[in-house]
Formats: sequence, C-alpha cells, structure tokens
Amino acid sequence: MPVDIYWRIHMEGDQPSLRRRVRSRGGFTPDGTAPGTRDGLDDGYSHADYMAEVARAAEESGFVGGLLPNFPHTDDPWAAAATLARETTSYRFMVAFQPGFLHPVQAARMTATLQRTTGGRIVYNVISGGGGPAQLWWGDKVDHDDRYARTSEFLDVLKGVWAGGHTHHGRFYQVEDAGLPEELAGQPFPEIFFSGSSPAAIDAAGRHADYYLSWLEPFEALAEKFDAVRAHSDTPPRFAVRVDLLARESEEEAWEEIRQGWQARAAEEGPAGRGDSVGVRRSRSFLGEAGDDYRGLEVAPNVWGGFSALRDGPAFGLVGDYHQVAERLDQLLDLGVDAFILAGIPHLEEARRVGRHVLPLLKGRTS
Repeated sequence: MPVDIYWRIHMEGDQPSLRRRVRSRGGFTPDGTAPGTRDGLDDGYSHADYMAEVARAAEESGFVGGLLPNFPHTDDPWAAAATLARETTSYRFMVAFQPGFLHPVQAARMTATLQRTTGGRIVYNVISGGGGPAQLWWGDKVDHDDRYARTSEFLDVLKGVWAGGHTHHGRFYQVEDAGLPEELAGQPFPEIFFSGSSPAAIDAAGRHADYYLSWLEPFEALAEKFDAVRAHSDTPPRFAVRVDLLARESEEEAWEEIRQGWQARAAEEGPAGRGDSVGVRRSRSFLGEAGDDYRGLEVAPNVWGGFSALRDGPAFGLVGDYHQVAERLDQLLDLGVDAFILAGIPHLEEARRVGRHVLPLLKGRTS
C-alpha cells in the first residue's frame, strides 16, 4: 500500500530558520515578509499568499497533502483549506479541529461542502485539546477524559448525519432526524487522523480513527503505544507519525544547525507546557536531565528531543544527513507506520529540500 506523506503548512507564522525563533514570515507578525510593504505601502502579498506558496511547493515536491494546525493565535483551518484548495490540484488538506467548538451537524455540512468543491480533498485531524490556558481561551472547561468522551460522541453523531436520518440523544448532543441536504449527500467521508496519548484518547481512537496519529517518540515507545491502540479496537486503525526533520548534505552540517539554534534558544516555556497533555508529559519523560548538552537529547541515532526549544511544537524529530533521515523513516515504516506528517523550518524551503533529497531515498515507499 502506498505511504501517504503530508507536509505541515504553518498557520502561526513561519520562522526563517531554527537559529531564529521569530515568526518573520506570515501569521500576524508585524513587519514580517507577509503582509509585506513596499515604500511604506501594502505590497499585496498576504499571509494567505505565503501559505499558498508552501502548499504549491509541497505538492510539486511529492507530498499528498498538508496539515493545517489550529491554535488560538492562527487563522481558521477550515477557511484556509477553502482558500488554498484553489491554489492546488490534488493536494489534500488535513483540517485540525476540536469537536467541542463545532456542532456535529454543522461540521457535517461544512465538510460535505468542502468535499464537493475540492473533489474530496478534505482530511480530518481530530484533536481534543491540551488543557491549560489555551483550552480556556476557547471557553472550554471540560476536563481531560470528558473531552475525549465528547469527541467520541461528536464523531458518532457526525457519521450518523452523514449517512442521513440520524437521531441521537446523548450526553453532549441531541439531534432529531438529522442529515445532509440532497445536493451535499454522497460525498466521500474524510479520513480521520486521531491524536492523543492518554488511555481515554487511545480508547476513542480505537473506535473512530482511520489513522492513529502520534508525535515522534523513541521507537520502542511508539511500538508500545501502537500495541495499546490495537488492543482497544476490533478493527485497528493504521498509524501515522508527525515528524520534524533537519536533513542536510552531511551529518556535521545538520548538527551544526542544531548547535547554533541551541545557543540562541529562548529559555521560557511556551503555553503547550502548561496544560494537561499526556503527549507533552510523555515526551519529557524520555529526555531526563540533559541540561545544556544538546547532544544529550539524542535518545537514539538521529532521534533528537530538543526541537521544542527551537520552535513551538513537539519535542522529537530527526537530525542527520539525507540518507540517515531516510533510513530512520524507513525504520518507522517497518514499525508499522502507514503515513507521515513531516515538517521543517522554514516550511517553504524545507518542503523542497525534503522532497528533492529525502523522499526519493525511502525504500519503504511505493507509488
């Protein structure tokens, strides 16, 4: 079976490199390259233009689609998908969303509309929230395990509405004879990438996920997590991993980039560290006390756990030359991974680099 490889599309503004933790490209950053100015006037190049450039570069580089993440400080991924779909031909858009802030009937109608207008290019990344200040920003005070119960019920209702004539009386949702209008019925239901590392998340993933999506972890830990998901499902999902890459012509060049970024890193902890995310706690548990020794965060050959100090996001990624990084991705395929969401800073140049130098080396990839 072919391996689906996605490329993350920034939604929060893009850094120029891992050596400079400043969002100078797009997003809502003042004086960035987008929106741009010329002679003190708006030059017409917007953040959406930059995202479209990344999407086109990723499509041309061999990626099947892109993840559109969803944070309080970003554009809305549903609206972004509708905009970016017109800039591409076959590129899929993986819309990240939290079910708690959208009614499943409205989600079904929005999704079917996008499927109709894009030719079926919408994919779900269903997330249930990491708690803490970011969760309260949405006005959500539901506790951790109940958020996953709500997500599971949301997907039950959404699938029922998609099929038509659905009535549901549950803890979180009540609908009567709900379905899509005739003009929207019959569209392909999106594949579901489901995230979460807690037992509650794994139980929900076993019921609903087409792909169980995990951040990269030490490979043995990933294998154990996959086994836990399989144990909670009569029909186990496939598996996907979100992986940051820093791949260069030589291993020395790659680690020099990390060294410079490590020296320039910010010491303060971001909002992602202050919630109830089990995934964040798991990542930290693998790292121990590395201190200022950035090479001490290499928990296995080319598997480095310091990315979260250089940019917002998960801790683990791959560092090495093109062949080493491709070999590690092949090892993940051997472990049972069926899809990847890859990323690199900056998103535009790294999409082209990874597409040109890493993807062709993957032995486990078929087309």
